[in-house]
Amino acid sequence: MQPNEIIDFRGRIVMVGFGSTGQGTLPLLLRHVVRRERVLVITPDAADLAAARAEGVRTLAAALTRENHRALLMPELQAGDLLVNLSVGVSSCALITLCRECGVLYLDTSVEPWHGAYTDTSLAPATRTNYALREEALALRRPGERLPTALLTHGANPGLASHFVKQALLDIAGDIDGRDVAVPVHREGWAALAERLGIRVIHVAERDTQLPEPRKRAGEFVNTWSVDAFIDEALQPSELGWGSHERHFPDDGVRHESGGRAAIYLQRPGASTRVRSWTPRGGPQHGFLITHAESISIAEYLTIGDPGKPRYRPTVHYAYHPSDDAVLSLHELAAHNWREPATKRVVKDELVGGRDELGVLLMGHRKGAYWYGSQLTLEEARRLCPHNSATTLQVAAGVLAGCVWAIRNPDRDVVEPDQLPHDEILAIARPYLGEMLGVYGDWTPLADREWLFREPIDPTDPWQFLNFRVF
Repeated sequence: MQPNEIIDFRGRIVMVGFGSTGQGTLPLLLRHVVRRERVLVITPDAADLAAARAEGVRTLAAALTRENHRALLMPELQAGDLLVNLSVGVSSCALITLCRECGVLYLDTSVEPWHGAYTDTSLAPATRTNYALREEALALRRPGERLPTALLTHGANPGLASHFVKQALLDIAGDIDGRDVAVPVHREGWAALAERLGIRVIHVAERDTQLPEPRKRAGEFVNTWSVDAFIDEALQPSELGWGSHERHFPDDGVRHESGGRAAIYLQRPGASTRVRSWTPRGGPQHGFLITHAESISIAEYLTIGDPGKPRYRPTVHYAYHPSDDAVLSLHELAAHNWREPATKRVVKDELVGGRDELGVLLMGHRKGAYWYGSQLTLEEARRLCPHNSATTLQVAAGVLAGCVWAIRNPDRDVVEPDQLPHDEILAIARPYLGEMLGVYGDWTPLADREWLFREPIDPTDPWQFLNFRVF
């Protein structure tokens, strides 16, 4: 796509939610997809409304709820429109159902429940997982019917991470085989390729080094993207796709008894679960095992055999090292027994430097470990598109690519990133991702583990989850 290109989209775009991601995404949609007079932003936040009006788009000051969402949205939706859900606490399933009735396309970056469900202690942990939310959304599928496209979880991660995995698999195969590799056409082909290469573990390995001025103050939660969304997912149970090679089931792990059965959850929040991982610039890191939809969908997509006892499946999970101020914010949140602070600050204009190093780390193959992804600096993000940090632009690029694909493929029913053509998506997103690269490394989670403390490890297989987990 070229700058200022307008896709021949005859519908309107309704954006639900206009926080940091929405504000970063709108300039891309105006540049490539839609004219500003055909955009409506719905949000209750006064500052977000002001930001939308500054862009010259129509606004509606409202908080969508279970009780009012139909009455508010029905007058604004016409067949052929696109609803982009970038909100927190607005049910994805409710919006998909409404969009289907109206003949409207749909995209979100996270499968959301209604407000409060993530932290409702009256609900069993299993019902608060992304696994349960994903199963609820996938249950809306009507196989064989040509229904309006509803693209789930298509931001950076989840979203672009699934396409990074496919490109990484092709890169590794090409380097091992010494020739170009035929691109698989179906899910079974991608799973067979991952098995042939010996991929045991896949991390979405991210390191955010962006720093604001002023820095975090005591009692304040600071983040480079939505604070509310980050706290919600940080307090959900840790979740991971569970690989067929694993020999040590976690003491606090729980299997699901229904659904795709590709993932498990831990009986502790992601904000209190850390794992060893690695990125090319950041090097070894302790990341938070925050639940994300791609941990489940990628693992399921690459499964071979009986889902309950697969012949092959990699272990897949997020290994997130957020910005330093966000790490401090999480520690303070934990110290207050997970009670949200009164002061929250999403930093964007206050950022003074750094980058977001976001990629996938594929491990276990003959060449060791391979990281593939985006290394986007704050300075380049600001140059490429206004109203963005490195973090928000990576997400916005995924949203843009997903919107374009949905417009070009308007009748695909409920779909996930893993089902989309990775090369087409990356071609759209790549101009906004900074330096894209693949790097091999010899890092393993057992590196330098014996010199100080004794921890539970499996020295016979470095790729066991036991070795990655920080005790």
